[in-house]
Amino acid sequence: MTSRESEVDLPGEAVLPGTLPEALHAELVAFRRDMHMHPELGNQEFRTTAAIKERLEKAGLKPRVLTTGTGLICDIGDIDADPEGHDNGTAVPMLALRADIDALPIPDTKSECAYRSTVPGRAHACGHDVHTAVVLGAGLVLADLHQQGLLPRPVRLLFQPAEEVLPGGAADAIECGALDGVGRIIAVHCDPKVDAGRIGLRHGPITSACDRLEISLDGAGGHTARPHLTTDLVTAAARVATEVPALVARRVDARSGLSVVWGRIESGHACNVIPQHAELSGTVRCLDLETWHQAPDLVHAAVDEIAGLYRAKSEITYVRGVPPVVNDAEVTELLRDAMTARRGLHSVEDTTQSLGGEDFSWYLEHVPGAMARLGVRTPGERVVRDLHQGDFDADEYAITVGVEMFTAAALIDARERKA
Repeated sequence: MTSRESEVDLPGEAVLPGTLPEALHAELVAFRRDMHMHPELGNQEFRTTAAIKERLEKAGLKPRVLTTGTGLICDIGDIDADPEGHDNGTAVPMLALRADIDALPIPDTKSECAYRSTVPGRAHACGHDVHTAVVLGAGLVLADLHQQGLLPRPVRLLFQPAEEVLPGGAADAIECGALDGVGRIIAVHCDPKVDAGRIGLRHGPITSACDRLEISLDGAGGHTARPHLTTDLVTAAARVATEVPALVARRVDARSGLSVVWGRIESGHACNVIPQHAELSGTVRCLDLETWHQAPDLVHAAVDEIAGLYRAKSEITYVRGVPPVVNDAEVTELLRDAMTARRGLHSVEDTTQSLGGEDFSWYLEHVPGAMARLGVRTPGERVVRDLHQGDFDADEYAITVGVEMFTAAALIDARERKA
């Protein structure tokens, strides 16, 4: 074990098997760094898919690439055996471990990093490479336990493409049968605000809903000397950008957390010409499921109201993204028990609901599950990092933590169901 590892007994229980060997940790770090150097965008993860498939096959497993062409699933254990090991002719519900494998279309800005991205304008700035290494490592450990006859319940590894592409690759994975035979599903997401060696848990909503918003404004342009004879489109766009978020927020309960934030505004080409076209792009996020269902109508009404004041014609494209991830209480406690079994009560902390979106929520429309926040901040580090930034990086000790929590969850889940 590494110097930071510890293993703690559950009350009245034997120590769980499945501790990550040092050699496998080193291999997973190398795998993560290679993936970090070769980031691929959603639905383009061919190299990543091939690398995962090759390593699983080397372990004697039989991964299946999704029919979408990227991503894969791999089952471990006796699918048709009950927890006592007897063939009962029916499939035993599996525990699924999910990882997302795509990168972001932003440049890697890390300096003095030997494994920074080699692909211009592409980076694993959200930790999906860490998620992938965790599920891969858990799969290899569980496969070894199965060969020893120590895995009492089957487990499915799910490597999902296109999490960053709204409405998310989870929907495609589900259509490809990723949840067939699955009874529970668990996942982790890197959190740079939590120290490596710890996880954050929350019952109920842990992320928000997230939609994409595109607005086009059009009107009669003209000379900046005579704005009264034109549709002053730049001013109209500025007003939409500033007033629509405030107007929408005032029309719902503040506790719903409905938020419109812009990422792009574009209009015009010359300082003395009022343009005929303007565009705005952004996201709509919401903490509350009921308000999320109302959000499209609220946004449409607010945009039309503000644009109309400036005689601008508006065209709105509102793309539904993902609902909030709502953690199942029982599965959340499974993760808590698993982490406590490995690293003690001090290794788990409470976390708050964020405004980030995650397509893991689509799986939870079908089966109970939970997502944990995986600490990736080096203890004592003073540099403040965040997700979706080009300088994002992770303390790779988090890989060991994630692997051992997942393996413990698989063993505890089986033991509890047997009881």
